[in-house]
Amino acid sequence: MDIEEFKKTPVMGIVRGIAEDKIAPLMEAVIHSGLKTIEITMNTSGAPGLIGQALRAAGGKLTIGAGTVMTTNELHSALDAGASFIVSPVFVPHIVEACRHKSIPVFPGAFSPQEIYEAWEAGATMVKVFPAKMMGPDYIKEIKAPLNDIELLACGGVNAKNVQTYLSSGASAVAFGGSIFKKEWLLRGEFDLITQNIQEFLNAMK
Repeated sequence: MDIEEFKKTPVMGIVRGIAEDKIAPLMEAVIHSGLKTIEITMNTSGAPGLIGQALRAAGGKLTIGAGTVMTTNELHSALDAGASFIVSPVFVPHIVEACRHKSIPVFPGAFSPQEIYEAWEAGATMVKVFPAKMMGPDYIKEIKAPLNDIELLACGGVNAKNVQTYLSSGASAVAFGGSIFKKEWLLRGEFDLITQNIQEFLNAMK
């Protein structure tokens, strides 16, 4: 993952629970939408294989990483599959340390100021504030006031209506998941709706 490129379109899509036969059309939909970065969560059945399949389907047009990485085995499986960045819902020190050692961008989750600070000091590329919706954009602003050097990725409850507020409050990046990668849309193959909603999200960021 090229972090500077990510910052040009600082939004991450979270794909969870997808079936193998939906990967290729989803990658096509994501590419068409203009989104550049997605993660496939490791608590999705067959996640390493899906990451590999997604990389092949994307043909270099997307940056693909692994999410919900909680253990060393999951980390190794994700990296072996070709994931170019790692995301966790919480701060797992040995995961961050291993990524830092390998120069792999890593986004650990944290919530309290203490957790956010510790994750950043450990070497986080950005700290994923999760679940952001519990406190909203004002919380990001409050965190950034004393901890202004820490880069934050807001995740959980970010949508087209509030994304600009999160960014103007100090978030360096944002993420969305099931609100756009809806299970029913994936199941029914309604990829045009996914493309449309991603485009609405991206347009709201401008």
